[in-house]
Amino acid sequence: MELRHLNYFIVTCEELHFTKASLKLGIAQPSLSHQIKALEDELGVLLFDRIGKKVAITEAGMILYRQCKLAFGHLSNAKEQIQELQQMERGTLSIGALPGELNQLVSSLLLDFHRDYPKVRIKIFGVEDIDNRILQNELDLAITILPLEDERIHTVPLYRERFYFVVTPDHPYAGRNAIDFEEILNVPVVMFPETHRCRQLVDMTCSEAGLALNPLIETTTIESLFKLVRSGAGGTVLSKTLFEMYDYDDLLPIPIQNPTLSREIGIAYRRDKHMGEAARGFIELLTAHVKQLKQDT
Repeated sequence: MELRHLNYFIVTCEELHFTKASLKLGIAQPSLSHQIKALEDELGVLLFDRIGKKVAITEAGMILYRQCKLAFGHLSNAKEQIQELQQMERGTLSIGALPGELNQLVSSLLLDFHRDYPKVRIKIFGVEDIDNRILQNELDLAITILPLEDERIHTVPLYRERFYFVVTPDHPYAGRNAIDFEEILNVPVVMFPETHRCRQLVDMTCSEAGLALNPLIETTTIESLFKLVRSGAGGTVLSKTLFEMYDYDDLLPIPIQNPTLSREIGIAYRRDKHMGEAARGFIELLTAHVKQLKQDT
């Protein structure tokens, strides 16, 4: 069983089409089929169900696929560590963040990171399935909402932030020092859709209190949300990070109480994953940035 053959197997699993996989690998389709058949003979199990032109992964094939992905991830980590021993620069840093303000928080540091690591390619992924991406070695690290339950993932708390009800100066609630959560439901509200983590926090709070949120308008982009709120269409619930990131002079943040809405943000990565120099550098940059923001507030 050679690594080359296992790589053929992984690509075939991901393409689920022998011809497409062979084209991607740059080998002839009959040769690929022969190599997969040889692998099946060696293991004594079928790795794929072949039904006409369709291909499906068997249960045994899925077990091998998952283990191969982990093995190749470990080999990649070993290569990175060896390169660092030889004082070579790491080529790519992959960072995940939840879509929205956390993605923008990461993006805001790119210029500073590039200054310190000009030859490192950085990839930012706005994804919801942070846990799975980390465990599949698709991300070097991620900025996400804590806690994460999987013990294979190590987390480093960064900060806890409150949520505010954001309105224009002529809104009926403008000038209030705080408002009760239930009061939000009595006025027009503009919100992200139900798939957004910020919205999910609000919906969960409503559910626990036996209440229901019925936004007047839902929008997927922060730009349109701010535009609607600034035009007077309604107020909205935003995290401290997102509100301060845009810092509009014509909007007012009102603290929410009874209950207070808050969340903890942190860094996450695989416990057994080697942290390269670039990854450690980004974590230090992010930590320093968050510390400075705390001092400024």
